[in-house]
Amino acid sequence: MYADLRHKQKREEFFNTLLGEEGGAGDRPLIIQFCANDPDQLLTSAKLLEPYCDAVDINLGCPQDIARRGHYGSFLQDEWDLIYKLINTLHRNLSIPVTAKFRVFATVEKTVEYAKMLESAGAQILTCHGRLREQRGHNTGLADWDKIRAVKEAVSVPVFANGNVLFHGDVERLLAATGADAVMSAEGNLYNPALFSPAPQHPASDTTSAESISSAPSTSFSASPLSLAPYPIGLHPRHASLALEYLEIVKTQRTPTPLRCVKGHLFKLLKPALSRETDLRDRLQRVRYEKPETAMWEKYEEIVRDLDERMQRDEKAVEGQPLESLVTVDSATNLPVLPHWLAQPYVRPPQPAPAKKETVAADTHAGKRSPPEADDAQEAETSKRAKLDNGEPHIEETQREVAAIG
Repeated sequence: MYADLRHKQKREEFFNTLLGEEGGAGDRPLIIQFCANDPDQLLTSAKLLEPYCDAVDINLGCPQDIARRGHYGSFLQDEWDLIYKLINTLHRNLSIPVTAKFRVFATVEKTVEYAKMLESAGAQILTCHGRLREQRGHNTGLADWDKIRAVKEAVSVPVFANGNVLFHGDVERLLAATGADAVMSAEGNLYNPALFSPAPQHPASDTTSAESISSAPSTSFSASPLSLAPYPIGLHPRHASLALEYLEIVKTQRTPTPLRCVKGHLFKLLKPALSRETDLRDRLQRVRYEKPETAMWEKYEEIVRDLDERMQRDEKAVEGQPLESLVTVDSATNLPVLPHWLAQPYVRPPQPAPAKKETVAADTHAGKRSPPEADDAQEAETSKRAKLDNGEPHIEETQREVAAIG
């Protein structure tokens, strides 16, 4: 679509070149990722954006149904000749590097062979997501770090490792386990934008506090005194404060942000609390695009401020208690669960064993589902309904992926 010159307005929605923010001096270094299945159209698109970025990445990892329908992402991984042409065409015709992000195969041998083909085509950085194409949603499971290590040992270009990065401590563990040159995270950053931020140098307070977000000890878990498992190490700010900061940033940008993206980001960022404060979750769900936009922003901010008040109430109720006493362990995932006013990862629980047919039919008829599935459905419904909002540009939401250089 980006290569079609008839879609100039649509191109500006995907990447805005007119207002000078995207790809500008304050947005560097920047790698632009394309989904593609036609080498010539990909080259045309990449040439249009070549002046605005430092490299072009080809998405060979998306496992979603939209990628299946569009014939891109991980659904190209069996068409090696096509993938070679996609990468090599850019490698031979662009003045900037070409990179590729991909998923692993079932065997180490085929994964390594695939990575070496990507390198031979001209990819100058490889990002290896250690999951199979089938691992998504409730079947996400764990990424295979051994396969990432095998890729790193087999190629000569830098390798970024992706998968299982939930807490700050996972960054160093992933680098050590794989030997990778960097770590990339996508979804984890949506739940805790401070994922790559280390804990403060000074020890964290051993009691809860109602101090502001700028006082890091009350909003983080550091190596001392909370370094014993299962306590996570890293920065976990109050999510309501992060949400207000995020809304302020979006409002001050000249480049428009699709409002369904804003809503989706808020759902993820505030998830630990919205699963408890269901009335606020429903209010957030009901926000629609409207003019003037100031009224809509006020609704978002009012919801977040109301949530912030409730989180301060809950935090104050346990003031004086040791932080470690507030950290629990999820029985389904065996991962730490932080106090619900702090930004933290969300892990979809494993799917239960298939029930008998008659039981499934009865539950379906009754409209029953588990609370985690209900929360996921709420977010999915946000995306569906947003497409019907009057006046709002319709583009597919994409996730920005962030790399931490090791």
